[in-house]
Amino acid sequence: MAVAKVIDGAALSKATRREVADRAAVLRANGMAPGLAVVLVGDDPASGVYVRSKVKACKDAGVESFSTLLPSSVTEDELLSLISELNGDDRVHGILVQLPLPRHIDSHKVLEAIDPEKDVDGFHVVNAGALMVGRPLFKPCTPYGVMKMLESEGINPYGMDAVVLGRSNIVGKPMAMLLLQAGATVTMCGRETKDISVFTRNADLIVSATGVRKVLTADMVKPGAIVIDVGINRDEESKICGDVDYGPISGVAGHITPVPGGVGPMTIAMLLVNTIEAAERRAKRLATRMAA
Repeated sequence: MAVAKVIDGAALSKATRREVADRAAVLRANGMAPGLAVVLVGDDPASGVYVRSKVKACKDAGVESFSTLLPSSVTEDELLSLISELNGDDRVHGILVQLPLPRHIDSHKVLEAIDPEKDVDGFHVVNAGALMVGRPLFKPCTPYGVMKMLESEGINPYGMDAVVLGRSNIVGKPMAMLLLQAGATVTMCGRETKDISVFTRNADLIVSATGVRKVLTADMVKPGAIVIDVGINRDEESKICGDVDYGPISGVAGHITPVPGGVGPMTIAMLLVNTIEAAERRAKRLATRMAA
C-alpha cells in the first residue's frame, strides 16, 4: 500500500521565519523595528495559547510585539478606541485581534476598524474585496500558508479539480479565491451540501476546514489526491487531530498534511510575513517622502 508524502509545515515554517528574521534585521539596520500588536479579549484558553505562540514567534523573528489583554467585560467602544490608537501608532505595522470575541462585541465592526494597511490577518472588507479581484494587500494567513505548502512541494494547482470543505470568511472563502487565481476549478462544500463525497472522490486537491473530526474518510478520496487538513479538533483520547481520517487516508492520498505540524505552524509564519511586508511598505513610503 502506497503511503502519502507528508507535507511538513513545521519545517517550512521554520525556514519562513528565518527569512522573516533576515528581512527584519535589514529594517532594523535602517532604523525601523517591525511591530505587531496583538489584542486578546477574555480568558479563553485556546485563544491564550494562540496569542502566546504568536508573541514567541515575533520575538524569535526579530519582530516587536505589543500585546494587550482585555477583560471579557470590555465594551465595544473601548475596544474600538484601542484599535484607533494602534492605527495611529507608528511603532505598529500590523494589528491582530484574536477571534472569537465576546458576544456583545460585533466582530465585523471591530475588524473593519483596523487600518487596511495594518490588517495583517487579511480580514478587513477592503482586503477581502482586493483578494476577490486578485490584488490583495494581505492574503489571509491560513490560506496563504496552504499555498506556500503546495509551492514547497512543486504542486501547481493550475488545471486541478479542487474541493474546499468549509465556507468561512477566515479560511474557506479566501482559500477558494487563491486556488481560483492559481488556475484550479474549485468546488465549495458546506453543511448544506447533500453528499460531499460526490465532489471529493473526483478531486485532485482537497482542503478541509470544517472543524468536524473525520469529516473526510479514505473512501471519499481519489488515489493520489492532495489532502490539506486545516481542522483542529480533539479525538476520543482528547489528543489534537484534524478534520481528516489521517491514517487510512495516508494510504490513498499522494500528499497529506498532519495535525499537528501541518498548516498550523504556517499560519503563524505567514502572519509574520504579512507583518514584515507591512513594515517594508511603510519604510518605502517614508524613504520616498524623504527623497521628495
